[in-house]
Amino acid sequence: MRVAHELGEAPGQTVGYQFRFEKVEGPRTRLRFLTEGLLTRRLLGDPSLSRVAAVVVDEFHERHLVGDVALAALRRLQKTTRPDLKLVVMSATIDIESVSAYLGGCPSLKVAGRVFPVEVEHVPKAVDLPLEVQVKRAALTALGREDAGDLLVFLPGMGEIRRCESALRDADRVSELDALVLPLHGDLTRDEQDRAVGPNKRQKIILSTNVAETSVTIPGVRTVIDSGLARVASFSWWSGLPALRLRPVSRASAVQRAGRAGRMAPGRCMRLYTQHDFSTRPPFETPEIRRADLAQTLLELCFLVPGLGVGRAADFEWFEAPGPGAIEAAEKLLYLLGAVESDGRPTGMGRRMADLGIPPRLARLAIDGARLGRGPEAAAVAAFLSELRAERVDFLDDAVRAWKTGGLGFAGTRLQERIERALTAERALSDLAGAPRPGSTLDGDLARALLTAFPDRVAKLRRQN
Repeated sequence: MRVAHELGEAPGQTVGYQFRFEKVEGPRTRLRFLTEGLLTRRLLGDPSLSRVAAVVVDEFHERHLVGDVALAALRRLQKTTRPDLKLVVMSATIDIESVSAYLGGCPSLKVAGRVFPVEVEHVPKAVDLPLEVQVKRAALTALGREDAGDLLVFLPGMGEIRRCESALRDADRVSELDALVLPLHGDLTRDEQDRAVGPNKRQKIILSTNVAETSVTIPGVRTVIDSGLARVASFSWWSGLPALRLRPVSRASAVQRAGRAGRMAPGRCMRLYTQHDFSTRPPFETPEIRRADLAQTLLELCFLVPGLGVGRAADFEWFEAPGPGAIEAAEKLLYLLGAVESDGRPTGMGRRMADLGIPPRLARLAIDGARLGRGPEAAAVAAFLSELRAERVDFLDDAVRAWKTGGLGFAGTRLQERIERALTAERALSDLAGAPRPGSTLDGDLARALLTAFPDRVAKLRRQN
């Protein structure tokens, strides 16, 4: 939207964008902004990127798994069928030498942006107080300064944002100043996000996840309050599903966060952790490829690598290769789910699962639920499981209850709708067009679908006399 505005146009003309639930472009669009995951999906449909002249991979230091896949696929294209494809990798904290070497010794450019000085403060010692209490104290201290400007508070997730929002709205000082308390995270609508990042005559306290760490500059922000925490993509060995875990951010991320206070004028960063804590943190984030489950990635690569001239997904030329144990575990799971043959070749079921664009277990759950005539219900259960945060939950009872009571959050509801649309498109296939069997129950059918999605979680109790 910012680039379209600079051109004096509306989004969808020369400049367009696409993310999971929205697509804005037209016949004149020449520049498209999209997520790394959607770039991978596009490569699945068009492995040669036939109508693309250049790709810019931005914020590469975040080292998302889909970003690593995209870079490896693009580099493979350059070395084989698309030597004309231009590739740019950008980041404020990039490891220039390793990326340049991977890209064949390509040249590097350093662009010094305009950065104002930022005064960094650490708490003198760690305190055992709820995060919302610490944030409230820091925010009230900052509001007492004439040069505070708008406040940007970095928090690990929506739960923390809600609790801090409640604490600040109840604060007398916030009411006296008529300050706006605004959340900012990826599950808000575009209008809600625009309200948080756009200019306003009233002083703002923006409670944000790390979505604001490297995003467009927020005018008016002169003070950053950093919790030092984030939820990072990981894997739950208990549930067998992708998970988000609470972790301290790296020094590089902390520096990025502090820098948001100095984009328009001199600013201040108040860190809710000690100087010693900061000094002992790792310099960069651990790449997702070292900590995430690879099943969904390998399933997509089964269909991507043949178009790139690679024999098997395990032979993919990564920027940083995952461990052999992680690949072996992912291949074993895909075989159990019926997505691949014993030699790693994808099956027809695997193609359906890959087309849904969700973790393979949840894809198999949605497909088998549709086969039993429970498509919408299975989509709701899959969406609920994708949003799980707890490590102890009864999958069936809690998921069905969430569907019956409309207990899914905004992202879960949108994901359910997307799964249902994909299943509807597949419904012409006879095995997805059935109605519930006579005498079957919703709970029983969903239990059967769950068993196919979690075959390695099934046990039989043996009683001995």
